[in-house]
Amino acid sequence: MQFEEYVSYFKAILENPENYEGYQDEEIFNYTKLNWSRMNRWLKKFEPNAETASFMNGIATKQHWILITEPWCGDAAHSVPMIYQMVKSNPLLVLDIQLRDSEPYTINQYLTNGGKSIPKLVIRNEQGDDLAVWGPRPQGCTDLFVMMKGKGAEFNDIKEEIQKWYNQDKGVAIQEELVDILSR
Repeated sequence: MQFEEYVSYFKAILENPENYEGYQDEEIFNYTKLNWSRMNRWLKKFEPNAETASFMNGIATKQHWILITEPWCGDAAHSVPMIYQMVKSNPLLVLDIQLRDSEPYTINQYLTNGGKSIPKLVIRNEQGDDLAVWGPRPQGCTDLFVMMKGKGAEFNDIKEEIQKWYNQDKGVAIQEELVDILSR
């Protein structure tokens, strides 16, 4: 689906959670509402830096960017709008958002340590060959997650620290990582 379709899907879940499997769970629904706010904040505040914008606009061959996500995903609330903002000005970068928990289940080909961690970005050339795979979060955020989990931190404490990490980073790491993997 296009980014605009994803936003409509997300909004439909918030308006009628009873129509979408899993969103009747109050905790998941409340977290999804929070993710909606976070996503919209990044859509308003995040702009790729000059180096990233120049790099993305300089890509001269068509690429298919498959972004696997779900509205309930906390990391996606940050990364999805940032990725969209990075690619939207180059018509050769076609962003296709796929839901992790729906067909075609592309996530099964891109597991992280055996799990279906999202968001996951797969960048392919016109022939359908993978050029790069990124996700589920920037490396600095992953390091924080692994460290806190290793120390036995409560999941809510981990989520709070990850939120702080994204707010302090302001999208710098994801930009650097995407430019780096596409420059190889």
